[in-house]
Amino acid sequence: MSGLKGSWFLYLLECRDGSYYAGISTDVEARFQAHVAGKGARYTRAHSPLRILASRPYADRSAASRAEWQLKQLPRIRKLAWLERTED
Repeated sequence: MSGLKGSWFLYLLECRDGSYYAGISTDVEARFQAHVAGKGARYTRAHSPLRILASRPYADRSAASRAEWQLKQLPRIRKLAWLERTED
């Protein structure tokens, strides 16, 4: 999922309780493994992640951070719609 070297990615995880967690990383798979190992965010230590639902590349950290903030403002149903979008 994180194939573009040097790119930043916004990713969305599904947690065991059905909740979602959004974050940014340059290596989504490695970051997911950190979350699984309990070394990620505080939220994922309390809400064990199940799988990566989606990720999207962004030009730089700033763009990924802005997109993350926007995604976190959306209600759950709109996050599901974000997953289905193919472009920004």
